[in-house]
Amino acid sequence: MTRIKFDEQTFETENAETVLHTLLRNNVQVPYGCKAGVCQSCLMRSLDNAPPEKSQVGLKDPQQKQNYFLACLCKPEKDMTITLPNTESVWLEAEVIEKKNLSTNVIFLKLKSKEPLAFFAGQFVNLRRDDGVIRSYSIANIHNGEHELEFHIRILRNGQFSRWVADELEIGMSLSFSHAQGNCHYVERQTEQPLLLIGTGTGLAPLYGIIRDALSHKHQGEIHLFHGSRDASGLYLEKKLIALTQQYPNFHYTPCLSGSDISEKYTQGRANQIALEKFPKLNGWRVYLCGQPEMVLHSKRAAYLQGASLKDISADAFAY
Repeated sequence: MTRIKFDEQTFETENAETVLHTLLRNNVQVPYGCKAGVCQSCLMRSLDNAPPEKSQVGLKDPQQKQNYFLACLCKPEKDMTITLPNTESVWLEAEVIEKKNLSTNVIFLKLKSKEPLAFFAGQFVNLRRDDGVIRSYSIANIHNGEHELEFHIRILRNGQFSRWVADELEIGMSLSFSHAQGNCHYVERQTEQPLLLIGTGTGLAPLYGIIRDALSHKHQGEIHLFHGSRDASGLYLEKKLIALTQQYPNFHYTPCLSGSDISEKYTQGRANQIALEKFPKLNGWRVYLCGQPEMVLHSKRAAYLQGASLKDISADAFAY
């Protein structure tokens, strides 16, 4: 058993659990996403001991040397004193200006910041409500000068934050958010590079923003989006995506169903398997992967084995 000191409180770990699980079990609200070490939303820093090596997988060398680690992967080997990164940063404030259903279990949320924003479509921010509950969501819109942020929020049956968004958050209310983070975004200088985007569920949100960003910059390479769901209700934004294929000849959209529903409108099977089978050689491609952690991890490995450079693979995983 080890002790974790965070924000002037001390907690004991149980049964080799992770730092993230220890904090959540004690009702400490910290940012997190996939719980699988992919999205890096739960990045924290050790103030005393070097964290376990396994908890730094995927972090850049400067982060590792400064004792940053992923709370969802960190099983402490000794007592630790930890903190969130950038604790000196100020939370920003925004007003809810639009809220609507995109499907039976996905809500579109638009916020307007009270000050100018710097972000790329596809990055993520932490949203925080007044009682301190925090969740990470990807940005689904491109920078438009209006200081607005758009999100696709999946409503989970027992989701502490998402159920509040569905049932209580109203237009005109305020919401706190962090500065944008993450490397999952369009790279403007590589306009000829073919793009492969694979997403499941609300993993479509960052991909939709990235696609719109690429098209707004007159991207010349082919752009292929594969969006997957178990049933048709999860394939939201179909009409908008089909309209983009008609407007831009280099954009291609393949909706995929992995469940028992069968329809001529959709390709049957898992989106990542269909995409990677269609494009077995990914040398020179940029690949974006967003959705369930298992899909993201498997597809990242497969894309690399099929020729994609690791620096050209951007991945965001989401816990559902």
